[in-house]
Amino acid sequence: MSSPVTLTLHPSFQVAPVRRRTFGAFVEHLGRCVYTGIFEPDHPSADEDGFRTDVLALTRELGVSSVRYPGGNFVSGYRWEDGVGPVEERPARHDLAWHSTEPNTVGLDEFMAWAGKAEVEPMYAVNLGTRGIEEALDVLQYANAPQGIAYSDQRAENGHAEPYGIRMWCLGNEMDGPWQAGHKTAEEYARIATEAARLMRQEDPDLELIACGSSSSQMETFAAWENTVLTESYDLVDMISAHAYYSEKDGDQASFLASADDMDHFIDSVVATADHVRAKLKRDKRIMISFDEWNIWYQHRAESRPPSGDDWPVAPVLLEDTYSAMDAVVFGNLLISLLRHSDRVASASLAQLVNVIAPIMTAPGGEAWKQTTFHPFALTSRHAAGQVLDVRVTAPSFENTRFGESSAADAVATWDEESGALTVFVVNRGPEGEQALDADLAGFGDLELVEAVTLHHEDPYAANTQDAPETVVPAPNDSVALDGGRLVGALPAISWSMIRLARRA
Repeated sequence: MSSPVTLTLHPSFQVAPVRRRTFGAFVEHLGRCVYTGIFEPDHPSADEDGFRTDVLALTRELGVSSVRYPGGNFVSGYRWEDGVGPVEERPARHDLAWHSTEPNTVGLDEFMAWAGKAEVEPMYAVNLGTRGIEEALDVLQYANAPQGIAYSDQRAENGHAEPYGIRMWCLGNEMDGPWQAGHKTAEEYARIATEAARLMRQEDPDLELIACGSSSSQMETFAAWENTVLTESYDLVDMISAHAYYSEKDGDQASFLASADDMDHFIDSVVATADHVRAKLKRDKRIMISFDEWNIWYQHRAESRPPSGDDWPVAPVLLEDTYSAMDAVVFGNLLISLLRHSDRVASASLAQLVNVIAPIMTAPGGEAWKQTTFHPFALTSRHAAGQVLDVRVTAPSFENTRFGESSAADAVATWDEESGALTVFVVNRGPEGEQALDADLAGFGDLELVEAVTLHHEDPYAANTQDAPETVVPAPNDSVALDGGRLVGALPAISWSMIRLARRA
């Protein structure tokens, strides 16, 4: 065993309160996320509205707080009106984003019904790609206005008399991406987003509006885009979006294991840019980050290639990655990064929820099961409470191509003063060797160990499948103990762990 992983933490080292919106997800009309994912009327578990109750139960178990809808790339060609009113009268249309046919069987009203059953907050994206300000206002009035005007009366006629009261609205999606329908320059997008925000606030002043940031930190426009967009829209928006996906590339396992280093840098860069605009404009308000797409995504795999030519299927198999134990460890580390930045990351959305690069998988007409990534998300969502603590980590380093050297361990903690609950989330992301854990917890008073669980597999590429859904699951870590106010234990190589402690009664 190498030199120990030492964690330095204290209840005074507070970052920000744990934000429930950190544990959001994403439902896009993409592949089988909606059809045979959340919605399958002929399924044995389907309820009276056609929603799979097994998926609803897993969504609640996952601990999802909010869900972004309906896209994604899909939204930039979407006509929201197609998805309301009598289902038999709704038109089918080609979705150019994913070369599929959208039947429009599920739309805004169905999504809101599902969100209520799933106990999640809705987050709605408007089409600023092929459409614009007028359509943004129309769907806002349909969703949120009291009866008495055309669109709210239409909602009532469709069986929904009361306003939905959707608070979070995304002003388009990835508008700097050349792949995006109606993609724009920073100046073009800044104008349309600012004017949409201005008029949407006149309709409903209490909205929380999210401007599009760069599609990724690797875009040539990154940071300059955020600067231009926020300079124009600063007074009218609350958040700017960030999107990031990670995967093992060309067998470079070490760089993949260090992916959270990139997320940390990405967030810090967006914060720096937003705060530059704040200083330039001499404003008191701080712009927050909506990290509304993040995940592991193997974009080079065959299942990530959409149909082509004359093939325009409904709900094709798309982006159905099977996640390994190592993927789950990196995934858990990304959650650590998001929590660590809770002072500026106000919302996040795991992309996506079901079947499409998702923690929940389904078989049409059959069962649903949990991917490896389900577990760190569910446990973090369930047990992160109170204040996020800034944990300083001392650990051996490992070399990797992308970052040079990275710490073999990473951690964050949450402390709930009222209940006396301390929860530590820690990864050993070193590709070789078990590491000893050591943390001085004297500053928290007299604690007792509640539980310690570790997600690890001897084969880092082991995965959960429909036939073997519990191949990779968290298991008790019996090495973890309290020894005279110190937390000690062992962390296997390529592992994610959660350690829960509580003030002794």
